[in-house]
Amino acid sequence: MSSFLFFILPALGGYALTSVYLLKNPLVLHRRKRTAFYCTHISHRGGCGERIESTMDAFTHAVEQGTQMIELDCHLTHDGHVVVSHDENLLRQTGHDVRMSSLNLQDLPVYKERLEVTFYAGRFSSGADRKFALLEDLFRKFPEIPVSIEIKENNSQLIEKVSDLVKRYNRDELTVWASVNSNIMEQCRRTNGSMPYSFTMTRGAVLLLLFYSGLLPFVPLGESLLQFYLPHVINRTFIPEKRILRNRLIISLLEIVTMRKSLFNHLAARGIQVHLFVCNKEEDIKAAFEVGATGVMTDYPTLLSSYLSRNTNQS
Repeated sequence: MSSFLFFILPALGGYALTSVYLLKNPLVLHRRKRTAFYCTHISHRGGCGERIESTMDAFTHAVEQGTQMIELDCHLTHDGHVVVSHDENLLRQTGHDVRMSSLNLQDLPVYKERLEVTFYAGRFSSGADRKFALLEDLFRKFPEIPVSIEIKENNSQLIEKVSDLVKRYNRDELTVWASVNSNIMEQCRRTNGSMPYSFTMTRGAVLLLLFYSGLLPFVPLGESLLQFYLPHVINRTFIPEKRILRNRLIISLLEIVTMRKSLFNHLAARGIQVHLFVCNKEEDIKAAFEVGATGVMTDYPTLLSSYLSRNTNQS
């Protein structure tokens, strides 16, 4: 046994020291990713705290406030139009219990006059524009603004149509595939492999396992972005549907495990952007940057712009 320990302990020590060194110096093994964009200011659903979510008015306002990336979700109408909408069922947004896929574009209802901000319970947004936006209209109006598109359903027609629009407007390098589901992400990447893509939930779990095992510095990563909750906003400004995420102890453990500055710094050094969301208070914005986020996603683009203007080292 003693002879076994004589060999194994130095080997483990050497592995640990090498892992720590490469964690801090990842470019020894990896080439830094070069994306066509680097975004500090990201507007969640187009900045849905200041305008009705995912409308052209919201996108326009966010860009005017200096946002560097728009985050959105897409669904397909019955007649095949790619519409920007967080939900496929329109009850929350419009008051009508119908699915977008069952309606033609011309039959879509309008948004409610006042819409509760999902990540800031008790706060509402409003605006003159209550029409659902087409993804094509967004691409046409803002050809140089990066867009992160979350695909929530494994719908090959939707994915192909999004890809076709990206190609038509020559936005492959400016448009990000995002999904929590690895199967959906695989379909997205098969359809258009030239677009950058973000970590899925499963790949995020793998990332943490690699980090805590010390293997991360040795493993290549295909993703260009990590987009993740800032855990302490959960239950304070956002009440999730899953009961387990309503437990404060679970959220505290999630924060301890996931909010690792050394992990985020390592990813950033490899050219992988880290976007934390949804930060709707200055204290949350500050906390996200302090833990190593390269960018912050918010429902309030004016608030984030104001913060960045006063903290120029983070803009």
